[in-house]
Amino acid sequence: MDFALRRDKLRKLLAKQGAAAMLVTAVKNVTYLTGFTGDSSWLLLTDKHEVMLSDSRYTIQLAEECPGLETEIRTSAKKITNCTAMLVNKLKPGSIAIEADSLSVETWQTLKEYMPTVQFMPTSGLVGSLREIKDSYELAEIRQSIQLAERAFEVIKARLTPDQTEKQIAADLEYQIRLFGGRGMAFAPIVGVGDRAALPHGTPSEKRIGEAPFVLIDWGARANLYMSDLTRVLATGRISPKLERIYGVVLKAQQQAIDAIRPGALMNEIDAAARSVITEARHGKHFGHGLGHGFGLEIHESPNLSPTQERPLEAGMVITVEPGIYLPDWGGVRIEDDILVTKDGHEVLTHSPRQLEDCVVDTLL
Repeated sequence: MDFALRRDKLRKLLAKQGAAAMLVTAVKNVTYLTGFTGDSSWLLLTDKHEVMLSDSRYTIQLAEECPGLETEIRTSAKKITNCTAMLVNKLKPGSIAIEADSLSVETWQTLKEYMPTVQFMPTSGLVGSLREIKDSYELAEIRQSIQLAERAFEVIKARLTPDQTEKQIAADLEYQIRLFGGRGMAFAPIVGVGDRAALPHGTPSEKRIGEAPFVLIDWGARANLYMSDLTRVLATGRISPKLERIYGVVLKAQQQAIDAIRPGALMNEIDAAARSVITEARHGKHFGHGLGHGFGLEIHESPNLSPTQERPLEAGMVITVEPGIYLPDWGGVRIEDDILVTKDGHEVLTHSPRQLEDCVVDTLL
């Protein structure tokens, strides 16, 4: 990874904003710009300087992960705001962009008190805009995290029994991912049996697989720093005409959206491609969330596929496509895959089968 190149790209964005420097405080943004995987550390970036402000816990780690990067190490007797003020007063940048969606109001006020002559410029999404476009290293990491997630899922699918609970399935998914070499789950998995599949972000409970004829599983793996995100519905009992019909609508909606993905396509148009199918099936009110989102260092990143996003897709973006229909007292169906926007279209990065006949757990029928 060329962290220096990433920082230079940020400098160009700062120049357009008219800011002489930037204080990067969001943990994942610091990681993206430096490679540092710890926390409680800020990056101060000017046109000629780049300094990591951290504490003595991370002295060795910073040397290992960020060789050559200047550091300002504080002791427990000095707060990071004091350390930042001393450095800024030394460098005298004049104006500093801050991450308004990361820095608390209290911390911002403290910095202003310490640096009354500095102009603070609240910004949002500057580093996030760089993170939207994945480089070759990031794509390799995402592919690895997808492979881990899918391997773990195949093990889970083969081992399902009627007496397993949602909580047990969630725990076993993480165990399998770690067995295969991953660092763990990308997020707390969602496992919903039967009517609990109508909860888009439901928390796993003690409900057992055998209590309903299908289960929704939303999970992802973390290989190293980067993540994956998938959802499948498994038929664990007799497939009713209603499940077959709802599943067919969701699958058609997903495929129609995926087919429309290409550079230049507007994000809300991709959302509409899926939403129109679900609306035509008279389930528009049962699909309330956006169609998908970006992911990488975090499981929810920009960009977002939703009715309000009129931006065009760009090559290098990686997004989920996850339409769903959720019916109270019956259940829900969501199908989610990870898609890379390529120069001439798209690539489906996930490979777990999504046709209903391929999502049947034969041992439970």
